[in-house]
Order: sequence, then structure tokens, then C-alpha cells
Amino acid sequence: MMVVIRIRRKYAVIIFFIFAFIMYYKYFRVPPGEWRISRKVGLSANTSQFTLEGEPFQIIAGSIHYFRVPRAYWWDRLMKMKACGINTLTTYVPWSLHQPERGVFNFNTQLDLESYISLAAELGLWVIVCPGPYISSELDLGGLPSWLLRDDNMRLRTTYEGFTDAVNTYFDTLIPKLVHLQFKKGGPVIAVQVENGYGSYAKDEAYMLFVKKALQSRGINELLLTSDNHDMIRSGGVAGDMMSTMKAILRRGMSVNLYMFHGGSSFGFMSGAFADPSYKALVPSYDYDAPLSEAGDYTPKYHLIRDLLSHHRRGESLLHMPALQYRQAYEEVIMYQHLPLWDALSFTEGPVTSHRPVNMESLPVNNGNGQSSGYVLYETVVTSGGLLRSGNNVRDRALVFVDRTYIGLFKRQTAELAVPDGKGRRTLSLLVENCGRVHKGRSLDKQHRGLVGDILLNNVPLRNFTIYSLDMKPSFIDSLYQAPWKNLPENPVFPGFFMGRLFVYGYPSDTFVKLPGWEKGVVFVNGLNLGRYWSIGPQQTLYLPAPFLNGGINQVIIFEEQEGDYKVQFDDAADLGMAADIL
Repeated sequence: MMVVIRIRRKYAVIIFFIFAFIMYYKYFRVPPGEWRISRKVGLSANTSQFTLEGEPFQIIAGSIHYFRVPRAYWWDRLMKMKACGINTLTTYVPWSLHQPERGVFNFNTQLDLESYISLAAELGLWVIVCPGPYISSELDLGGLPSWLLRDDNMRLRTTYEGFTDAVNTYFDTLIPKLVHLQFKKGGPVIAVQVENGYGSYAKDEAYMLFVKKALQSRGINELLLTSDNHDMIRSGGVAGDMMSTMKAILRRGMSVNLYMFHGGSSFGFMSGAFADPSYKALVPSYDYDAPLSEAGDYTPKYHLIRDLLSHHRRGESLLHMPALQYRQAYEEVIMYQHLPLWDALSFTEGPVTSHRPVNMESLPVNNGNGQSSGYVLYETVVTSGGLLRSGNNVRDRALVFVDRTYIGLFKRQTAELAVPDGKGRRTLSLLVENCGRVHKGRSLDKQHRGLVGDILLNNVPLRNFTIYSLDMKPSFIDSLYQAPWKNLPENPVFPGFFMGRLFVYGYPSDTFVKLPGWEKGVVFVNGLNLGRYWSIGPQQTLYLPAPFLNGGINQVIIFEEQEGDYKVQFDDAADLGMAADIL
């Protein structure tokens, strides 16, 4: 006898979703095997191998920084990493982005750290977090907020009270967001890194203990670890090519982390600089020659690693590789409107008047937190020509003008400049760019930007400045839509802003901005800062992810310092050029 059970449609739907939720939670949401372990001991490192809850555990990790990947692509990048055979995500936490001003914190949208870690857990990845406070990561000032430098006695990465007080305030907000995500509390975080590479800094023996206690006292109780380069670890590092090294590590049952597995982009003015042996600004791309390219493409390195990890797992199948994002070479944009820099000054905060030059960090702007990045314009009156000397007080480049006519450039290798003779009172202007504070080294305390000392005209210090803060924040770029833009003239004034429109038919696609014929400046799309460009390279394109675009009209604004051909091209492939010393 056959029995037929009739269930109303709405109840059937409810039952289906209950069943689906149970199956999802049990088999997909949590890392493999998590629902079977007790979560009392956590990750341990008593030998050369790790154990998790007493069972042997091999960490095969990859680094992806949430702040360098559009939030809409987090799932894509993490799934591609998991499909390669990686079981653990590692990520840094940038203090400078999360606390742009004293007392102001941002953990929303692109900086939603909790959501990022929770997504990793849902995809079956364990997580190792480096909350800093210093992280290096080729970021401006190594991820430390520039407002720390307003203290003239500041000693970064030490137990100097001004620094530890700031760290404690930051950790009071950050660490509670991580505590509930720890392994022993049911979350994916199996370890926490204490600071980063302190062996190469080592200015204070008590500092690492301070950071350790600062973490533990706020509830961090998972395995703590640190990271240093091989010169600072007596046991040494590894030598040889990547694949043979990985094979040797895996064969011995040891753990490994790929930094970076996917680098992404240092959008805006996020990039730092090198100081040794000489100053070199870093490009916006953080491609890093990683297994996943800047735009999330699979590279030959990715396929080699995936094959290796597939064999290492002894036949255990890997996930299918997610499809790649579609790319498009959009039609070029013609810049049709122009705004000289001088006509944009009324939209800045200020101006500030000062008898002497004031460095960027000490400017009374941004609620008393100074200026972090971008440009600063210093103007004063001169009554004669002569020899202008920078005295190595320009950080890092300065375009120099007399009555708004360009006369020359100050940079680190250029310390003198001739000011032409003229009659009466004339305005001398210096447009100073912060090209990026160094991200590591023992000179972190000395990373003030703008004019950091006197500029001399005929050996007499210039005085009585009017100073404009040009940090190029989204609020400033948005305010420029109210500025007196003019149709592009035949001979536009430089420096200046140039506006055009990119029209996107249908759903936006990833693309790359290319600027042949332009000299040096910054690209903004829909108010978002993609980063700096410079004709001398090495990077020749800027990554423009589809989530930054709208279907329909998109506003493109270029800030150009010296020269432009008034057209912006869009390519379907990146051009990162060749490595070269450029500053």
C-alpha cells in the first residue's frame, strides 16, 4: 500500500530551508572537522609541528589583506585561495586606516574586519591575525597613523608613554572585535601575531612584552607568534626557488605561509616607501608576483602550487576553481572640463597662516590631527630674485612657482633653484607632495612630510606663509563638483584638475586605467582615489575594479601636475612595467 503525504507548499518551503541551514552549518560554514573537536586547547607548537586540539595540524596559509581588495571581491579571492589547497588565511590589520584621527574609528564597509574573518570561516578557512600595532606591509609609516608624529618627542614602537597610550586606546576598540572570533570561542582565529619584524628595529627590550600583555589582558588567549626576516632569526631562513622550498617544507610536515597569496592594490595614498639605501616611493599596485594577480587572475605560480598541494593531500579533491572576472577595454574618455589648482583652493580646509613652515602632520586641520597624505601648498611673498635653497627640508617633491608660473622642481637630489628677478611683491609657491613615508627601518620617527624646515632665498629664511592642505580626500573631491569648472582650453593651466565621463553599458567590468601623454598625478573615479601615476614608471596602469564603477555615467577626474594629453585610456590587461629606481 502506498501512502501519500500532502504538505502545504509554504510548509514545504520552511522545512526545506531548515534542512538546508542545518546541512550548511554542519558541513560548509565551519572549517572542516571543527564540529567534531572540543576547542579547549587550540593550536600548540611544542615541536617543529603544530597540533590542534592535540592532533597533528599542518598550516598551509596564504595572506590576503581585506583593505587591499574591494569588499565585493572578498568571496572571490578567498574561494580561489581555498581552491588552491590553502587551509588558513592570514591578514594584517592597518591601524592608520581604522583610526584616521584620534577618537575616530572606522570598521565599516571595506574595513569591516569582523565580516571578513567571518566570511573566511564560512568558506572553511582558519585565520591568523596580525593586529599590530605596527604591520609594515609596505604601507605608509608601516600602518601607523601619521597623527602620532604630532608629538615631537614621539618614539614609535617603544614603551614611550605617548605611543603606548595611543596603542591602548586603539586596542580597546580593536581587540574586542577579535575576541569572540577566537578558536576557543567557536571562531576561526587559531593564532595571533604579536607586532611584526621587531628584530630589525629593537629599540626597546620591554616593548614586545608590552604588546603581548596588551593583547592577553583584553582576552586574546590563542597561540601567539611573531615574524622576523631571516637575518634576525639565528636558525636562518630558506634559500632556493619557491616550489622546491615548498616541497621540502611540506615533506617534513612543517607549516608555511605564502606572503602574499593575493596582493591586491594599495588604493589611494596607502603606499609607503623604502629608505635604504636611498628613498624610493612604492607604486600603488601590490601585485607582489603573487599566485593570484592584482586583479584576481590565476598565474602559472597558482597552478604549480595547486598541483603540489593536490598531491600533498594524497588524492583528496580540491574545490573547482572559480571563474575569472570579465575584463573590458572601454572606449577612451576625453577630458572636457578643466579646473586650475588655484581655483580649487577655496574648497580646502583653511588656509593656515604661519610665520614659519609647518610640516604636514602638524597642520591644524582634520580636527587637530594634521594631514596624513596628499599635497600641501605653501605660499609667501618675495621682493627679489636669487638662489633658492631647500636645505633638504622638502619631503618629498616640490613644484615651485612665481606668480603661479612654474620655475622648477625641488626633490631629494635637487637642493638649489634660481628665482628669476622681478619687480615688486611676487607670490612664491611650493606645491609639496608626500610620496609616501617609509614603511620600515629605524627612521620611522623622522617621517614628517611637507616642509620640515626652512627654505632659504639668498641665505635668508622665507617667512609668513599661507598654507593650503590638499589631502585629496573623497569629501574634497566631491566638493569640487561645485567648483567653477571651465570647458577645456587650448592651453590649460597646470597643475590642474581635468574631468571626463566614462559611460558603461550594462553591468560594469574590471578594467585598467592607462595614461600615455600624462606626466604625474592622481586618478579619481566616482570620487575614489585609485592611486598615483607617473610617466617614468615602472607601473603604467592602475587597476579599476568593476565594483568601483556604475552602469551608465562615471565621473573621471585627473589631478595632473605638469602635462597631459587630455585623453584617458582603458585596457583589459595590466602593465606593471619593469622595476626601476624612480626617486
